[in-house]
Amino acid sequence: MMDKKTILDNGLLEQYLLGELNAQECEQIEQVLASDTELKAQFDAIEKDFETLGLENAIEPPKGIKYQLIQDIREAKDTKNNKNNTNLKYYLGIAAAIAALLMLGNFWMYNELNVVKDQLQTVETEKTELNDKLNNLNKQIDEEIALFSTIAHPDTEQYVLKGNTLMPDGKVVSYVNHSTKSVVINTERLPKLDAEHDYQMWADVEGEMINMGVIAKDQNLMAMNYIDHAESLNITIEPAGGNDHPTVSQLVSNVYLN
Repeated sequence: MMDKKTILDNGLLEQYLLGELNAQECEQIEQVLASDTELKAQFDAIEKDFETLGLENAIEPPKGIKYQLIQDIREAKDTKNNKNNTNLKYYLGIAAAIAALLMLGNFWMYNELNVVKDQLQTVETEKTELNDKLNNLNKQIDEEIALFSTIAHPDTEQYVLKGNTLMPDGKVVSYVNHSTKSVVINTERLPKLDAEHDYQMWADVEGEMINMGVIAKDQNLMAMNYIDHAESLNITIEPAGGNDHPTVSQLVSNVYLN
């Protein structure tokens, strides 16, 4: 059985109006509309919008159709009394003209319905894209809040990783919080690398280097993996995408933890 949330999330009201649902789906939607006044009000508003959209985009029938219909009626009427079969021609002419007009009208209505469907699809696509952008923005905001929360936490300790002879101008500020098990680094002073290499961070635990993650090229502030019982933090230059083990000869910075 459908519920209000399912109907709204899947755009079923619009599909119902456009006749795109099967009989069972239509019956379920009608049952929900009959019991939910708020949803019924929303349905009425959408129906009104469709009607307004159709009227605003209506195409006037060509003037020639109207003229031709009047001419056919007059010609049929003028010859009405000539022969016994004149009445038949008279009515057939009117019927043909009306049929042509109705067929043309149906063609216009079909085109207008397709226009409305296309516009509705465009609206749905834009809505989906907007929701995706909003979700990504909310995700970024949550991530930034988490980063600043770690930095501002009273138990967070700051450690500066200064560059060695391989990177004399390099500097990374790290924020380590053992209570929340989080690490944040500021890489603004980290020299840029080419596309074939990345910086990678390691934690030294009893002589074993454990991967803390690859440092992103496009972020100045980012979270790294927290490693329990780390004695020092280390940064090496590795092939793009990182390495399974550190290249010791490419160690460019490190700091011992208290």
